[in-house]
Amino acid sequence: MTKPKFVSLAAVALAALAFGSPAIAAEGFAPYGTAKVDMHKMDSTNVVFDVNYENPKSLNTLYFFVKNTMKETKGKVVIVTHGPELRAFAKENYEKYAGEMERMNELAQAGVEFKMCNNAMRAAGFKPEDLHGFITVVPAGFPELAYWQSKGYQYINPLPLPVRDVRYLDQPQLRPKTN
Repeated sequence: MTKPKFVSLAAVALAALAFGSPAIAAEGFAPYGTAKVDMHKMDSTNVVFDVNYENPKSLNTLYFFVKNTMKETKGKVVIVTHGPELRAFAKENYEKYAGEMERMNELAQAGVEFKMCNNAMRAAGFKPEDLHGFITVVPAGFPELAYWQSKGYQYINPLPLPVRDVRYLDQPQLRPKTN
């Protein structure tokens, strides 16, 4: 009886680790082949982002998600905000969140529409007049998401987890040396 294929592949990987560097082992061990590349062009696509972040500083990550999405989809963009991040949009908190608001205003100037859930806003203790001028208060966040989806907008739920340099969490030896 032959051993399962994954055992022999695992043995190859262990041997590579034992006799070479982890980088060489990673380069030589490819039990599933190598990724394909398909950098296709997209048709114009309208999108709606569902934003509910615990930390308003996560709006910085949202900024880059939206910019990258706009570059590829070339359609209209709506952001529906209905979580604790909404406090960053309050005029009274401008100094604390000035960088985030500059980025959000840049998106608004580029045509991104910002919709804020009235229920969340009121539960947080704010009124429409407390918010920056690029915000539009809407009746409720989840129905607003459904509304835009009914208009053909594609739903995006961007978790605020940046991926920059995560490779080096598992493989710190692969980090390029800087001079």
